[in-house]
Amino acid sequence: MIRVVSWNIRKAVGLDWRRDPFRVARVVAALGADIVALQEADKRLGRRPAALPPEAVAETGLVPVAVADGPSLGWHGNAVLVRPDWPARHTHRVDLPGIEPRGALLTEIATPGGPLTLAATHLGLDRFSRQRQLRALLNAIGPGRLADAIILGDLNEWSPARGLGPLVRDFDVRAPGPSFHAARPVAPLDRIAVGRGWEVLDQGVIDGAVAARASDHLPVWARVAPVTGRTPPPRSP
Repeated sequence: MIRVVSWNIRKAVGLDWRRDPFRVARVVAALGADIVALQEADKRLGRRPAALPPEAVAETGLVPVAVADGPSLGWHGNAVLVRPDWPARHTHRVDLPGIEPRGALLTEIATPGGPLTLAATHLGLDRFSRQRQLRALLNAIGPGRLADAIILGDLNEWSPARGLGPLVRDFDVRAPGPSFHAARPVAPLDRIAVGRGWEVLDQGVIDGAVAARASDHLPVWARVAPVTGRTPPPRSP
């Protein structure tokens, strides 16, 4: 079983308007996750320095997937933290189309259940742009990897039934529960979509007091396992 988490950390700025990366790190460390996708993991201005400095990341017990040279932790704010004994390879940065700059991070992670193609993303505010972004993301993953893939992110879709159509054919799209706004959760903006080679065993929203203060979103999680009898895809060279 693999425990995956998605969390929009709002650049480590909490509901008290204090930027506290170590508070975020403590929440992540307490999640017991194998893989964590963070959104808004970089600051917005200048060279987009990481909202979580290396000392804070170290406190999570996880390691960041290498994205680029420079100060950023992620790509368009998307960062992935993973267990140190699970190698991440073949990482790609993807630009997504739309009326505002958006992107995704793709990486292949070696897990006990077989290779997992992880896509971490934060989609736009405009529904038409989101549909284009999802189609571009699926194209970047590639048809041969869709069953192997898990998509984690803030998909910015308020409706549980509309707006995510491009995913429905190939993914089991889960909204673990209302995750926004952390002070009064009403919208399931944060989603977990698993390809047909995986199954969701359990899911939920972390609503503890510290998590509810650390960002305007709450973390969402799922326990997933490979589907019995699945044939793992070939490894990338």
